[in-house]
Amino acid sequence: MTALLTLDGVSRRFGGLKAVDDVSFDVNESEIVGLIGPNGSGKTTLINLITGVHPATAGHVHFDGHDITRQRPYRIARLGLARTFQIVQPFQRMTVVDKVAAGALFCGHASDVREARAIAREHLEFTGLADMAHRPAATLTLARRKRLELAKSLAMRPRLLMLDEVNAGLNPTEIEEALAIIRKIAEQGVTIIVIEHLMKVVLSISHRLVVLHHGQLIAQGTPREVVADKRVIEAYLGAKYAAGNPGVSN
Repeated sequence: MTALLTLDGVSRRFGGLKAVDDVSFDVNESEIVGLIGPNGSGKTTLINLITGVHPATAGHVHFDGHDITRQRPYRIARLGLARTFQIVQPFQRMTVVDKVAAGALFCGHASDVREARAIAREHLEFTGLADMAHRPAATLTLARRKRLELAKSLAMRPRLLMLDEVNAGLNPTEIEEALAIIRKIAEQGVTIIVIEHLMKVVLSISHRLVVLHHGQLIAQGTPREVVADKRVIEAYLGAKYAAGNPGVSN
């Protein structure tokens, strides 16, 4: 398989805190990779390093053959790497269609606002928001704001899409609807990294899992392999539980 994204010894310090510590892994084309770990394990910080929000203090990030370690976020986005944000904060006065159109303009896929809005409507249709195109984005429910984030990211025409807690705060029906959209995105050939706390969700959708704990990569592999890994069980449930479970692997 061909690696689309490669992290090689990536680290990030904030003062005396090492939020990400020597992390290395590949993401192959057309994969859905689940990035998991307890709260504070460094997942969102790692996404920020990949997308250029924070520069790495050590190591390298390569995307589609380009060294993007210290590139600006807009340059990284224009290479085909997009993300959603865990806390959705749409611009208060922007309509739904203009919020998505901004993604198309930002990445240079539209030559003017008219073309950007046409691209936006295509992705609003895909995410089930077409009938809300002219509503203020700030008036949408949480579930619809999450879909709006997806639509905006898709308007950037990503080859790799990183989804940061897209299911947080949603009810079971909304989660199933969101997963259906994510699967359709993957069917179009988009590589996906999913940050997710809901294990049932991430196990159902991921081809492979990468696990962080205290900023370090402690496991990676198929969902079956990872959920049986002693280090992962210790990180989530404690060493006492892991020691008493004979089904775990070292």
